[in-house]
Amino acid sequence: MAAKFFIPSVNVLGQGAVDDAIGDIKTLGFKKALIVTDKPLVQIGIAGSLVEKLGENGIVAVIFDGVQPNPTTGNVEAGLSLLKTNDCDFVISLGGGSPHDCAKGIALVATNGGSIKDYEGVDKSAKPQLPLVAINTTAGTASEMTRFCIITDEARHIKMAIVDKHTTPILSVNDPELMLKKPAALTAATGMDALTHAVEAYVSIAANPITDACAIKAIELIQANLARAVHDGQDLLAREQMAYAQFLAGMAFNNASLGYVHAMAHQLGGFYDLPHGVCNALLLPYVQEYNAQVAAARLKDVAKAMGVDVTALNDEQGAQAAIDAIKSLSKAVNIPENLTVLGVKAEDIPVLADNALKDACGFTNPKQATHEEICQIFTNAL
Repeated sequence: MAAKFFIPSVNVLGQGAVDDAIGDIKTLGFKKALIVTDKPLVQIGIAGSLVEKLGENGIVAVIFDGVQPNPTTGNVEAGLSLLKTNDCDFVISLGGGSPHDCAKGIALVATNGGSIKDYEGVDKSAKPQLPLVAINTTAGTASEMTRFCIITDEARHIKMAIVDKHTTPILSVNDPELMLKKPAALTAATGMDALTHAVEAYVSIAANPITDACAIKAIELIQANLARAVHDGQDLLAREQMAYAQFLAGMAFNNASLGYVHAMAHQLGGFYDLPHGVCNALLLPYVQEYNAQVAAARLKDVAKAMGVDVTALNDEQGAQAAIDAIKSLSKAVNIPENLTVLGVKAEDIPVLADNALKDACGFTNPKQATHEEICQIFTNAL
């Protein structure tokens, strides 16, 4: 079967990347940007600094800072209204996964019409979105370079997965200097999100040699740098290495897709409004216990990438070593102990499991689960 590999056409990474990217934006000839971001990035001055730099290059910018941590259909509608009112000709997303996903929703509906709900699923749009430049301030979601867009449907209390080649940004920017002010808890959550992307892509039935290389290198970098970045947010080298790691993990899952960890985490986020990265971190080892039935050899590779000496281990032992290493890293970066701590209730699990299986239809988990098995995985994580 032929493999397709999706990635933005231009990607700028490393210290000073924002200043470099401004020149690229000017060259593209855009005149007026809608900057999609959140209030904290406005309050600490990062959004204002971007507006100033754009202005120095002849580009006008309007800020939409109404993005919630789990962006909603209402956020998309509000941002789209501001875009149309100001006649913006392109969109800039500034932040982590939430602004990026909201911006994708705005840009997609701007050219295709209708509601963002119309595009739930895989490749439902007919036209490319309005040009999108994605400037990243976290090291986790990789939404700045993927074709994935996750929007909460407020009416159904679920997260919609929109997987569409037309939502891929034309330019992505990863500047670690923008990540220095990120709090430790957010650093940990987004870093574990990146680890989840890499692991799920590596055990995916759609994996190929390119995605494998990206995933394994991402895991190695996360193991070496995440705890450093959490415990010393000013460690610029660790921040930079995590930026590369999450980008590599994005390259992996953008093309090999994801699995039950994300399908389940989406339900927790939509139902309880919980942090996506934390949900992923808590579910990751339990889903891999399930996957180890068919992907033990692959998980042994994960253990090796996380620094475990697997020379004397068989596949099953190697898989368990990977699971133990994941749990150990979560503990080292202070991820909450279990889902119960987050307020997840046992009585809600059947509904969560049902929605997770629906969401998983577009994903590529190595073993297909029943409703009862998904319920058991949720229960194990309580």
